[in-house]
Amino acid sequence: MTASSSSPTVVDLRSDTVTRPTAAMRAAMLAAPLGDDVFADDPSVNALQEKIAGMLGFEAALFVPTGTQSNFCAILSHCQRGDEYIVGQMAHCYRWEGGGAAVFGSVQPQPLDHQPDGTLALGAIEAAIKPDDAHFARTRLLALENTLGGKLLPFDYVEQATQLARRKGLARHLDGARLFNAAVAQAAQRGTDARTEARRIAGCFDSVSVCFSKGLGAPVGSALCGSREFIARAHRIRKMAGGGMRQSGMLAAAASHALDHHIERLAQDHLLARRLADGLAGLPGLQFEAPQTNLLLVDLTGEARSRSAELVPHLKQQGVLATGLYRLRFATHLDVDTAGIDRAIGAIRSFFHA
Repeated sequence: MTASSSSPTVVDLRSDTVTRPTAAMRAAMLAAPLGDDVFADDPSVNALQEKIAGMLGFEAALFVPTGTQSNFCAILSHCQRGDEYIVGQMAHCYRWEGGGAAVFGSVQPQPLDHQPDGTLALGAIEAAIKPDDAHFARTRLLALENTLGGKLLPFDYVEQATQLARRKGLARHLDGARLFNAAVAQAAQRGTDARTEARRIAGCFDSVSVCFSKGLGAPVGSALCGSREFIARAHRIRKMAGGGMRQSGMLAAAASHALDHHIERLAQDHLLARRLADGLAGLPGLQFEAPQTNLLLVDLTGEARSRSAELVPHLKQQGVLATGLYRLRFATHLDVDTAGIDRAIGAIRSFFHA
């Protein structure tokens, strides 16, 4: 475990949101110059917004408390009442964000099934676009997520899907909560660097949401990037959603530190996820694909499935935290090291007497 962990006796694999700020990040937070961001005069927030917009190739960015609010502001900035957005069944902004766009914005989702690699079939996207007829909601937006369940969307597909959306007159939004995990994985494929690939992916979209409190290890916050006009609309929606913060520069400083120091190290998390998968290989009743980034999803079958309710409590007794029932999710992050992964492997194998 790293020095930032408050409880070195626990291996917490529930999510990459559980990280604690490192000592260097805490120092950056304490040193941050502050203002009032509602008046747009917090220098640390302004600097972060300029940094992330510049990194991803956009004109402007908006710092928000959560990724949920970032996606919410994006959808409502692209769409009006009576419009709809095309999205995957397992996309976070559709399934796990409380239906906010529909509940508060009267924007209808049009969910599509995913292909095995996490993509939405191009033909299905095109078929879902409604004709210009008063019987239908107006299709305005395609929303993709990268990574999705830890899977990297193939870049050729991202280009094709977003080009299709553009040809059909749709805006394009990326839920890039784990964009930099995607960028690190894509850089490994292409022999480039993560920052180049993050900008390459973002360049396919009109707006991008990035989360700082997952693999990047900041305690709070996301950013929404887009054109100046788009961000001005999003700023108004953030205000209506109660997302205006005052001396939020301490949080922005943590995010800025993460961008400077925690992107390339995501490759370590990916290696640890693969180490976990290798350690569980061959166990009867456990089915999973080799992880591409920092998430390992494990399906329980047969006798293992019948004992599933016992597994998470068993792991907790062994000092390993995980989530799920018939499908378990293990997330690696900066507060987990090789010893922690090996401990998790031992705890899981002991449950199955392997």
